[in-house]
Amino acid sequence: MKARAYVVGPRRGAAAALFDLAGRLEFEAVLSYTSVVDVERHASDMSIVFFLFAEVPDLEQLRPATQAIRAAGSRNLRFAPLVYFCTTPSIETVRKLIGMGFDDVIAGPFSPSVVRPRLARQLDVPLAYFETATYFGPDRRRDAAPRPDSERRGGGQFRRLEIIRRPGHGIEVISDDLQVVL
Repeated sequence: MKARAYVVGPRRGAAAALFDLAGRLEFEAVLSYTSVVDVERHASDMSIVFFLFAEVPDLEQLRPATQAIRAAGSRNLRFAPLVYFCTTPSIETVRKLIGMGFDDVIAGPFSPSVVRPRLARQLDVPLAYFETATYFGPDRRRDAAPRPDSERRGGGQFRRLEIIRRPGHGIEVISDDLQVVL
């Protein structure tokens, strides 16, 4: 695959298995995530970068990494696919991950034949992203369970961006629309 993978998590347990899986998916390179600054130093404008997150007991420990990636100065990092791997995700887990801006949640068992097509869905197709005061990530409204009225936010301004990730070409922003909802 003409992309790099950064595995988020220590090189033991679930993350070690994720390193092995990523190696079998034939990424150009599989590296440990240390910081956005380190990734920005090594990523080119033309490379696609995947962030593969290993399962953790407390999802909040992922928030600093996801926020740093989504706030990165490089378009190729800011719009990079964030993919979480876990054995059996609960609805609550998926909701939290959607709220953090993840692109996909993949449940085990993990094999290249299962994971490869899921990752391929992130490439060469237009994808909508939203940016609000509290969220930046893919448009996952169709995937999320309906929220109670008390959790819905009305009004404000948001950006709707349409992107396409093309291996060897990087990430292209097709449209960028600022909208205000009264």
